[in-house]
Amino acid sequence: MSPDTTAQEARPIVLKVLLRGRHLQSYRAFCREYDKVAEKVDKSLRGSFPSKAQFYRWLSGELVGLPYADHCRILEAMLPGWQAEQLFEFHDGGIEFVPEPTASPRSQTIIPPSSAMEPRSNPEVVEVFSHRSAIPADLWTRLLDDSGERIDILCLAALFLVERPTFAKQIKQKAIDGAKIRLLFGDPDADEATKRSEEERLDARTVSARIRNALAFLRPLDGVPGVEARLHTTTLYNSVFRFDDEMVINTHVYGLPGAHAPALHLRQTPEGDMFETYMESFQAVWTAAKPLTW
Repeated sequence: MSPDTTAQEARPIVLKVLLRGRHLQSYRAFCREYDKVAEKVDKSLRGSFPSKAQFYRWLSGELVGLPYADHCRILEAMLPGWQAEQLFEFHDGGIEFVPEPTASPRSQTIIPPSSAMEPRSNPEVVEVFSHRSAIPADLWTRLLDDSGERIDILCLAALFLVERPTFAKQIKQKAIDGAKIRLLFGDPDADEATKRSEEERLDARTVSARIRNALAFLRPLDGVPGVEARLHTTTLYNSVFRFDDEMVINTHVYGLPGAHAPALHLRQTPEGDMFETYMESFQAVWTAAKPLTW
C-alpha cells in the first residue's frame, strides 16, 4: 500500500466532518434530519434516505462517484453552500474543524433550523399520514427491503400488503437469511370479524373473506423455519407493522376501513417509548392468539 493511499484512508470526507459538527453522524439522527429537509424540498422524498449500509459506506470515503441524484439534492439542502461533489472529497483538516465551502455556493434558499420553524415533537414520529392509503408505496418497499432482523405484523387482513407480488417471497427469503417473522391475522371464523364487517356497513362475511384471501397469499410460508403465524380474536384498535427499528401504525376509526384511517410512521429511539408501547400491545395479542393451521 502506497503512502498516498494510507494517508487518504486516514482522512475523513467533508460530509463526515460536517455531520459530526452538527451531531448527525449516527444513522438515526441523520435519517431524522434527512426527512425534515425532504419535507421542505420535496415531500415525495421523505423516507428515501439511504439504507444503513449505504450511509456508512458514504462516510467511509469508499464510494465511487456520487449517490443517487435525489440523495445529492437533499444533502445539498441539508448542508447549504456545499455541492455534492465537495461533500465526498477528502478533508485535510482535523475532525473537529468544520470547513467552509471551497467554492462559491450556488444560489439557493437556506433552510433555517427546524427548531425555529416547527413545534416540539416526539422524535420517534417520522411522519403522520391522514390516511393509510396516503403512505407512499416506496415507503413500504424500503421497509421490506431494509429489514433483516425482525418483522412483526398485527392486522385483520392487510391485503394491501400481502397482495404485493413479491411479499411472500421476500418474507420467506428474509426468514431463510435469519430474520424472525411473526404474523398475526384476524381469525376469519371469529365473531370479531363479523362485527368489524357490520361496523364498516359491509356484508357480514366481507372481512372474513378478506382474511381468507390474505392467508391464501401467505400459504407459501407454511413450514418455513423462522416464520410463525397466528390468528387473533381481539378487537383491533391499531394494526402494527414492525420492520426492525421502524414501524407503521394504522389506527382504526369506528365505521371506517383501515385505508381511510390515520397512520403513523415511527422510528425507535433510545429516549422514546411509543415504539415499545405498541410492541407490548403486539406481544399481548400474540400470547393470546392461536397458531395458524394452513
